[in-house]
Amino acid sequence: MTAQGDPTPGTVRPGGRTARTRSAVRDAVLTGLAEHGYPGLTVEYVAERSGVHKTTVYRRWGSVEGLVADALDLAGEDTWTPPDTGSLEGDLRALAREVTETFGSASAAAAPTAFVAAAFQSDRAAEALRAFYTERFARCESVVRRAVERDEAPPGTDAGAVVRAVSAPLFFRALVTREPIDAPLADQTAAAVAVAVRAGAYLPARR
Repeated sequence: MTAQGDPTPGTVRPGGRTARTRSAVRDAVLTGLAEHGYPGLTVEYVAERSGVHKTTVYRRWGSVEGLVADALDLAGEDTWTPPDTGSLEGDLRALAREVTETFGSASAAAAPTAFVAAAFQSDRAAEALRAFYTERFARCESVVRRAVERDEAPPGTDAGAVVRAVSAPLFFRALVTREPIDAPLADQTAAAVAVAVRAGAYLPARR
């Protein structure tokens, strides 16, 4: 809260009748990031694209940083759940393929790639992106917990490390070296991580 007791711009969580406004603004942010990238995104563009008055956008979100952060917050409020295929390798394969579907083509990757780029230019966007993936990976940890219950993974396996390991090589290729990623690569990555899990590679290090 500010000294005056008003919500800090960009931290408002509107609901009810204003939920449509928030959704329209988020859609405009996604479109703007895809078309112009973070440097080219403006409050004026978002206002015109969403049909929300510029004054309202400034009052609720404050700046482009606030718009990007709230768009990520809204993305993290979805009902997405991790796959449950009945096996560890199947679940890891499904997770890896979701990454390839998101970053495997230029059109699909435009907005999420722009979010990553924004995180390198804005501390606030970086915090929002970190929070989004922290929450998303936390949801995915159930994949490993189920594997432990099925005796597919040793008790004590670091679930967070496993779900990060299956996506990390794909993120590296998509976002750092800009190499293509596809379903066969996703399957290969999942198989390698599953082997490592069974071998105890993700158990806490002994001291």
